[in-house]
Amino acid sequence: MHVPDGFIDAPTSAVAGVVAAGAVAVSLRGARRELGGTSRASEAERGGERTAPLAGLVAAFIFAVQMLNFPVAAGTSGHLLGGALAAILVGPYTGVLCVSVVLLMQGILFADGGLTALGVNITDMAIVTTVVAYALFRGLVKVLPRTRRSVTVASFVAALVSVPAAALAFTFLYWIGGTTDVAIGKVATAMIGVHVLIGIGEAAITALTVGAVIAVRPDLVHGARGLRQRLKLRVDGELVDAPDTSDSEPAVPAPARSRRGLWITGLVTSLVLAGFVSFYASADPDGLEKVAADQGIDRKTEEHASADSPLADYGVEDITDARLSGGLAGVIGVGVTVVAGSAVFWAVRRRRTDDTSPADTDVSA
Repeated sequence: MHVPDGFIDAPTSAVAGVVAAGAVAVSLRGARRELGGTSRASEAERGGERTAPLAGLVAAFIFAVQMLNFPVAAGTSGHLLGGALAAILVGPYTGVLCVSVVLLMQGILFADGGLTALGVNITDMAIVTTVVAYALFRGLVKVLPRTRRSVTVASFVAALVSVPAAALAFTFLYWIGGTTDVAIGKVATAMIGVHVLIGIGEAAITALTVGAVIAVRPDLVHGARGLRQRLKLRVDGELVDAPDTSDSEPAVPAPARSRRGLWITGLVTSLVLAGFVSFYASADPDGLEKVAADQGIDRKTEEHASADSPLADYGVEDITDARLSGGLAGVIGVGVTVVAGSAVFWAVRRRRTDDTSPADTDVSA
């Protein structure tokens, strides 16, 4: 759903840019709490100290999976937006930053998503998806049983709804500042219809990823903080809940080696997806591209400012082998995104640490 230059007029794009900048500023402040809690913070905030190193990896994983377009209808494909996944894994504020980093890398290096439309894309793909998905996710986990399965189910539903919500947000922006004269009703029907189908794919990817991480390290999933699985004991041939000792015995933190193993596994998975699996992704236009072509929204599309980038269109310049060119571009993209994302989140966490007085620091962390 990357909006190119020329779909939305300059005034509307400028306003969206201001909104995006404000949301990023707010997210930077919120991410300090999510990524670097103190001894006086809640359990959810203290968990951020364990999650901070994974935030850059989440951005890289989203970049990699966005390269895997999947077919949703005849001649139409879709790809992960990632807002729901990022919000549930590392928190809503950090999630906005994760997707924003991905969009920035894609726009500058790969000519994917217009540079003048960057504010539109951040508003649509980073802010709307994250806010809608996380609000719905939190509402669901409050009413569902506090189990790992419930978190996975809530992830599926939240991700599913977030995609047509983003489509509706684009339709609203197009209604305000679209550069072509197309009936807004037709745009809304086409956008929401195809993105409901794309949302099913988004939901499946999100639920599978969240479920996989919860199975290994539930303490690293922001949306599952505080989730406790009662120990089962076999008594007289029957399974019964073990006594809850959480109030009397402090939780034993998982070893750092476990976190490193998860990080390395995630990075290798991202590299394989972007460097190899992406070659088999659907070549059909995604939902927005298809609707734009069918409805005439793309009549005033402008050439991308980074069209001459050596990585434009997810290929390496001067490499004629399509498989090798696309694979190298994907690997480079994952590498650049994980470095850029990690630098951002390291700086955010460091700022939080610097702002925390010695009296607030948990020396046992």
